[in-house]
Amino acid sequence: MNLVESIPRSPKIMMGGLVMVPRMTDKARAYNSNTLGEYIFPCPLDKIILEFLDTNHKEFAYQTKNLSDKEMSSWIEEKCLHRSKGDKDRINKKLLDRKPDTRESLNCFKEIQNKLSPIAKNVTTWIELIELEESQTLPKIK
Repeated sequence: MNLVESIPRSPKIMMGGLVMVPRMTDKARAYNSNTLGEYIFPCPLDKIILEFLDTNHKEFAYQTKNLSDKEMSSWIEEKCLHRSKGDKDRINKKLLDRKPDTRESLNCFKEIQNKLSPIAKNVTTWIELIELEESQTLPKIK
């Protein structure tokens, strides 16, 4: 995965019943190949999932080196054997509803939002901001 030339999957896509995991998989594969570009792995949203999975970004990235998406899904499901559907629903909601929670993060959020679309005031969560930003990112032409 080369995130210098493309974008990762939407944070709303699920793998193993969890949002963010396909996106994290794309970023981890780019991390492994030194093609993250301006993306951050692990970002604060990734860290929430990593903690939920009781793993760290290095182990996650290692798994993405050798496993297909289908195999990654099985690995995620194995990591969640002790988790209920309710646990997964709660972590998904936490991620999807996550808003800036400090003055610094709010200022950063507003700065990005204003650069993208000053009239997009209905964008209030980090995932909405990611989707707004990436909807305006055009693939680079070689």
